[in-house]
Amino acid sequence: MALKKYKPTTSSQRFKVISAFDEITAAKPEKSLLAPKKRTGGRNNEGKMTMRYLGGGHKQRYRIIDFKRDKEGIEGTVKSIEYDPNRNALIALIFYPDGEKRYIIAPHGLKVGQKIVSGKNVAPEIGNTLYLSEVPFGTIIHNIELRPGQGAKMARSAGSYAQFMSREGKFAILKLPSGETRMVLQTCKVSIGMVSNVDHSLEVSGKAGRNRWLGRRPRTRGVAMNPVDHPMGGGEGKASGGLPRSRTGVPAKGYKTRSKKKDTNKYIIERRKK
Repeated sequence: MALKKYKPTTSSQRFKVISAFDEITAAKPEKSLLAPKKRTGGRNNEGKMTMRYLGGGHKQRYRIIDFKRDKEGIEGTVKSIEYDPNRNALIALIFYPDGEKRYIIAPHGLKVGQKIVSGKNVAPEIGNTLYLSEVPFGTIIHNIELRPGQGAKMARSAGSYAQFMSREGKFAILKLPSGETRMVLQTCKVSIGMVSNVDHSLEVSGKAGRNRWLGRRPRTRGVAMNPVDHPMGGGEGKASGGLPRSRTGVPAKGYKTRSKKKDTNKYIIERRKK
């Protein structure tokens, strides 16, 4: 998706770089695939704030996405490419011959009118969903299942993808977006191609108001607080900080929080790069 840069007619326009939305073909979502989305504003059932820096924002409705792609052997047609306020990737509306409609995460390069299919003995083409046992070596994939039938869990955000490296027994070896190399059962499904909206990381809001539209309130830096409020607070003038850590004292920037006893550690061949 192309990016649009504005002329600096105002302070907020000066650095603003947003998507041109040129790939989107429908203005309104499919009503039958919408679900209500409740906002908490970061408050619990007593009305007390339990998450800071949340609240406000435009009202949104959830789009029900087909992450399982379990309609096997039935060819679907791409009806439209749409914006989804709940994720940074675009979504595609699929029409099936039996009248059913489903949303999927749109891969980069998917066009309106294109046919897609999932299941066994399927060609490894953009938008199709295959079992890892049938994916050719070196293929770019996304929407990766971790357990058979669970639904896609990895490589779902804008521009992300993994690469199919090799096979070893009943496992496939994948190189993930983080640089991690891990084993996944070959009976898991994956979709072919990379996720759409690849330029999302280059977007610049330009003003605080755009963050407020997304429900993000102003965030106070730890070093700007008093010692009673944050481990990095206090100090005379700007002489403060120390080791970067969270409000609860957990170190940041390199500190590993993954459990050493986690049972899925045995599937990780190479850790992600720092």
